[in-house]
Amino acid sequence: MPPSSGTSDSDAPRPARPTGWEPRDPTLSTPPPHRPKRRPRRRLRTLFGLLLLGTLLLVGAFAAGYLLVEIPPANSAALAQSNVYLYRDGSTLARDGEVNRENVRLDRVPLTVRQAVLAAEDRDFHTSRAVDPKAMVRAAWNTVTGKGRQSGSTITQQYVKNYYLGQEQTLSRKAKEFFIAIKLGREKSKEDILQGYLNTSYFGRNAYGVQAAARAYYGKDVEDLDTAEGAYLASVLKAPSAYDVTTHPENRAKAVARWNYVLDGMVKEGWLTRADRAAARFPTPQTARPATGLSGQRGYLVQAVEEYLTEHGIVDEKTLAGGGFRITTTLEPAKQEALVQAVEEQVISRLDPASAPADRYVRVGAAAVDPAGGKVLALYGGVDYTQQYVNNATRRDYQVGSTFKPFVFTAAVQSGAQTQQGEPITPHTVYDGNNRRPVEGWNGTPYDPANEDDESYGEIAVGAATDLSVNAVYAQMAVDVGPGHVRRTAVALGLPGSTPDLTASPSIALGPATASVLDMATAYATLAAHGRHGTYSLVESLSRDGQELAVPTRESRQTVSREAADTTTAILRSVVETGTGTAAQAAGRPAAGKTGTAEDDKAAWFAGYTPELATVVALMGQDPESGRQEPLYGALGEARVSGGGAPAEIWAQFTREALAGTAPRDFELQLMPGAEDMPPVPPVPDASEAADASAAAAAPDASGAPEASGAPDASTAPDTPGAPEAPEESYELGEAGPGAASRGPRPPRGTPGQ
Repeated sequence: MPPSSGTSDSDAPRPARPTGWEPRDPTLSTPPPHRPKRRPRRRLRTLFGLLLLGTLLLVGAFAAGYLLVEIPPANSAALAQSNVYLYRDGSTLARDGEVNRENVRLDRVPLTVRQAVLAAEDRDFHTSRAVDPKAMVRAAWNTVTGKGRQSGSTITQQYVKNYYLGQEQTLSRKAKEFFIAIKLGREKSKEDILQGYLNTSYFGRNAYGVQAAARAYYGKDVEDLDTAEGAYLASVLKAPSAYDVTTHPENRAKAVARWNYVLDGMVKEGWLTRADRAAARFPTPQTARPATGLSGQRGYLVQAVEEYLTEHGIVDEKTLAGGGFRITTTLEPAKQEALVQAVEEQVISRLDPASAPADRYVRVGAAAVDPAGGKVLALYGGVDYTQQYVNNATRRDYQVGSTFKPFVFTAAVQSGAQTQQGEPITPHTVYDGNNRRPVEGWNGTPYDPANEDDESYGEIAVGAATDLSVNAVYAQMAVDVGPGHVRRTAVALGLPGSTPDLTASPSIALGPATASVLDMATAYATLAAHGRHGTYSLVESLSRDGQELAVPTRESRQTVSREAADTTTAILRSVVETGTGTAAQAAGRPAAGKTGTAEDDKAAWFAGYTPELATVVALMGQDPESGRQEPLYGALGEARVSGGGAPAEIWAQFTREALAGTAPRDFELQLMPGAEDMPPVPPVPDASEAADASAAAAAPDASGAPEASGAPDASTAPDTPGAPEAPEESYELGEAGPGAASRGPRPPRGTPGQ
């Protein structure tokens, strides 16, 4: 049947099948169409996304860190500085703090020293940014791979660590360091950062900062360093202890190699010529010394200087305690050493507490002053500041005894005073020197001071009474002059008006006042200077952070007349030549001086001077446990200690050594009328055997016993700078203090030569 339009598709003709074709198994699934692989592309997208996210996070973290991390205040350790105390010649005396640091301005550091530090630590400092991420990554990689621990920090980062943070190795500290360094680089100049870095870096030997390092390694200030020395200090920054060739000589090769590296770097950067590099020699530093503390005399000297600064209103105590001061004193190292040596040989080496219990009470104080300008040249405060912290040179709690008598005579000449009989007071004026002679012309309670050991001298001239320290004569002279005028004269000579027990009464002549050794040295220096000056100074110059501070100048002035001072010197020369101070002749120079002894022999003094040097020495008795003042009976193997003994011997040895190499000078005196040709000193009654000069020099004094002050006792509290001041009325007339009868029992009087 032919096809029709109504036929189905199945009836339509089909195309021919290709050769080899086989029908598909209907049980098998249809394979997926072929598509290209997309996994690498997805991974790239993922990686890119992560990188983008990480970048955003890093940017966010950086922004957050930059905003959140503020530049903190400096840490306390970075600000802490010592006060540096220097001798007059610029050598170091002491530092009063635990941190050995002294900040200096950048312009004090030589350019080659700065460049050496840059060559060692950060050669691109002036051109690079505050942080170097590449260097940090490189350092971290080298540390991880065992190539050595490296910081990768720029000088700015190291400064941040030193000044604002700390030395702990933590991620948080490193993060803070990073952000603070960036901010600091934007806010501070390169010069400010380099200055801070040089002042905060540790160089070893307990030296923080380049100035302290210069002193520690080469004994000089930073501005005096040469290029080779600066390169060595730059070298030790990497490993201060290891590269110190004096403490670790086994590491010398490494230290020299590091030093060469620094110098070669300077050449490479164009900071050093090849010729200068070739001429450089390794600068071996001085031997390391223990950190300078306050032991020995240093603590006493520092204490005296601090008191001077605060009491004279130069620096207040709180500001001084803040540190950073550079204080050049008037003290001279050679004279200081000579004074310490004299005390050691004449007293300390002779003490034997096991056999002489009183030796444990012995303390020594001394001070030397230049009469020409009032500068303090040496002080002795005690055996060791860490053992006896009270300064025996400046304490004001021991009676000065008869060393006060010259002030009475000076006042007499200064005021033109007369005796009760109307005779002008001169060295030749005769007084009644009998024991317990009541003073005349005094409206108060009768006063009859005793002479030492109740000796009576009869009619005796003032000059001789000075040689023998006759209390009866000087108590009467104080009344003749006027106790108030005597007091004013003592203050004019140099004693502070606040001196305890400087009371205007007849007993003032016998020395109940408790002036310090330094006070007395100042007053005697005024006598040596013909009555000029009357003040003292302990500080030559003062600076802080490189800024000079004003130190008041003390203009020389005539505090008493030259005739008054010179005539006093004349009678004090006789004390040394034939009186109680003959031991001072061992100085080998023209000298004037006066001995003195406190009540109950609790202190013995010698105050003396040459035209060039005034020095006062005192032995003091104090119980080291209770602090109570104690008599010195039996100390140093002597029955009684006097000013003409160990104090005068210390004075003589010190004066001889301190002035060695200079020609002796005689006094140029302008005496008051009637003071010429003073008569010789008469022998002490019943003691003519003491006339031999050599025996007298070895004896405690010409009579074999010291003179008494006749003043009441003044004890002190344990190891305090000064006892509470006794009421002035305790020295009014009528008290039973001024004579031997008021004292406790004493040992028998010694024979001459003991």
